[in-house]
Amino acid sequence: MSTQSFIIAEAGVNHNGQLEMAVELVDCAALAGANCIKFQTFDAKLLVSANAPKADYQSRRTDADESQQDMLQKLQLSRDAHVEIMKRCADQNIRFLSSPFDQSSLRLLTEDLGLKQIKLGSGELTNAPLLIDVARTDAEIILSTGMATLSEVEEALGVLAFGMLATSEPSSRKDFADVLSNSAAWSTLAERVTLLHCTTEYPAPVAETNLRAMDTLRTAFGLRVGYSDHTNGAAVSIAAIARGAEVIEKHFTLDRTLPGPDHAASLEPAELQSLVRDIRAVESALGSGVKQPGPSEMANREIARKSLHAARDISRETPIRSEDLTTMRPGTGISPMSYWDSLGTFTSRDTASGEMLT
Repeated sequence: MSTQSFIIAEAGVNHNGQLEMAVELVDCAALAGANCIKFQTFDAKLLVSANAPKADYQSRRTDADESQQDMLQKLQLSRDAHVEIMKRCADQNIRFLSSPFDQSSLRLLTEDLGLKQIKLGSGELTNAPLLIDVARTDAEIILSTGMATLSEVEEALGVLAFGMLATSEPSSRKDFADVLSNSAAWSTLAERVTLLHCTTEYPAPVAETNLRAMDTLRTAFGLRVGYSDHTNGAAVSIAAIARGAEVIEKHFTLDRTLPGPDHAASLEPAELQSLVRDIRAVESALGSGVKQPGPSEMANREIARKSLHAARDISRETPIRSEDLTTMRPGTGISPMSYWDSLGTFTSRDTASGEMLT
């Protein structure tokens, strides 16, 4: 990847099932300078059972009496809506991305619409059948790891590696561990998979974000690592960039006060613009890691540093003693680092108090 992180503006279901709102979200993400806008592709009847409860954060922001399935049916996007959104993305020169939650949605995205990159949400990390089907496409995979232990992430990578390398169906769960003993599995995963650290709560408590887990994922698996940010505000995303995140995903909305499950934990358009601007500034500030003065500093070295000066009148015929010397700006003369080397030597001429030694 480039030295710039890949910024995903997560629209998710913040379009409230309305194409016009989805298109406006595309415009806002493009104006903010995000690399990508991401939606969610699902069939509510395939995603959740009829009696599946809502999460607490969903109940707080939607009709508490409706089921999760009923809520999600209102937030589905049709195939035609996907096509229109993708056209708008092309017009605005921003990448379209979506998260499938079932096999038919995956086929829509990869086979019908031709996506070459797929984002899988944290809830799919243990959905082995979907993981294998995604792996058997030729798409790059961004996988969120919220709610997961390190061993669960490893097993999910085993499923993906099996799907990428094996032509047969798995005979048991053991196959996923076995495939990771193959060096080809890790090189294939490195080519196609990015892991996102994530805390799956909306909004996520800052104290539970545990950004150092990104380092653990990177060290454990040798893959690209990023951060999917569900906290309020932008501070944690900025910190993730400083810790080396190569991908940042952040929810945004047209208006946080809109009804719907995710609006309240999302950035508004001006905040998204600020986030992108600040991320690019931090990336620029990280630099090369070589400790050396920058071009803008060079002119200031002589102004800010000091040279050896006469603390009192010094005769050229008298050896210099410590009481003869002081250090003063500018730094265009003999460096104070040569203070002790100068003791016992002679000046080339009589030097008045306050003069720079030569």
